Amino acid sequence: MSHSPATMETPPDATPEPPPNDSELRYLLLAAQREGARQMTGQLRPLNLTPAQAEILLVLAERTPLTLAEVGRLIVCESGSPSRIVDTLTKRGLIDREPGQVDRRVVYLRLSPRGEDLLPALRDIDARTDAMVTDCLTSEEQQAMTHGLRRMLNGTPSGTALAARFGHGHGK
Repeated sequence: MSHSPATMETPPDATPEPPPNDSELRYLLLAAQREGARQMTGQLRPLNLTPAQAEILLVLAERTPLTLAEVGRLIVCESGSPSRIVDTLTKRGLIDREPGQVDRRVVYLRLSPRGEDLLPALRDIDARTDAMVTDCLTSEEQQAMTHGLRRMLNGTPSGTALAARFGHGHGK
């Protein structure tokens, strides 16, 4: 890929960026994910929650009630069925299960009052984790990265979950 000279210029006080390396980009993505997970895990520890548990609680706060299958289509932290995580959260009294009004075989999940009590702390942790990105990248950089990552994840289970959850098209 060739760049015009205007895009290759660096400000006089900036160190020029080395040319991109495909492996480095992959490892940068992995390292960023790992660092974000490490920071989030540390912030969630006092609440005795994992990032996957927090994500399910936040999804249920955004859209409720949901079936287990619907929760599974909206989360990214857990690649398989979220049933094990939901069972743990139910046993801890953070999620309630309710039979459907029309079809009693359908079970809906919603936050319990105890789960709702955690929302301010979870939203604060979520905002602080988001700030790791927003504080160090310009708006234009955030948009470019978001666009590129959406394209990269297009057609994958994670990309589909993100599109359903955040309401954007696949890879656009």
